Amino acid sequence: MQNIQIQDSRPYSKILENPRVDSGFELPLMESFYTIQGEGAHRGKAAYFIRVGGCPVGCVWCDVKDSWEVKNHPITHIDKMVQEAVKTSGRIAVVTGGEPAAFEMGPLTGALKEAGFRTHIETSGVFDLSGEWDWVCFSPKKFKKPTEDIYIQAHELKVVIYNKSDFDWAVNHASKVNPDCKLYLQPEWSKSKEMMPLIVEFIKDHPEWEISLQIHKYMEIP
Repeated sequence: MQNIQIQDSRPYSKILENPRVDSGFELPLMESFYTIQGEGAHRGKAAYFIRVGGCPVGCVWCDVKDSWEVKNHPITHIDKMVQEAVKTSGRIAVVTGGEPAAFEMGPLTGALKEAGFRTHIETSGVFDLSGEWDWVCFSPKKFKKPTEDIYIQAHELKVVIYNKSDFDWAVNHASKVNPDCKLYLQPEWSKSKEMMPLIVEFIKDHPEWEISLQIHKYMEIP
């Protein structure tokens, strides 16, 4: 379940018209920061986040909608990203977005691993993965269908619960992932008070699932 390496074409070539982006040596960078991983299997761990700009998925409840427009974010060389990452003490690098799988990730993950980092990705699974990943967090969205390969590749399935129908939707996705994949239900932040009691009762009846909380928001950190 580690060292996944897949390559295919990416969707922003015609928009950016930048061969260095196409090859993955430069990427639109929204922000990068050192913090605590707040969600999923690695919650509570120190991690360096690299948030890539550009997302063609467009979730209604997305809390980083400023990341969507790919042209709004400076094209940055991956060497600069890694140079900033190595200044921190942690050695987990989380590549998120936006939708990072919309870009070629091979050069970035290779440079991060050469610098001693574990590479984690947070993805909707809409695009085939590229690069070398130690941890794949798959968070499917109803707005676009994920690839079939992501179900085998995912180390964790994190489903955001926005309304009651999302439980059946989560079970459907869980039936497709590999048997070692961890299963998480996460209340959408704005509806957490409404959804949390339902999630608790669901997990009591379905103990193969766990609750994922956005602890960074409770802690008021990035």
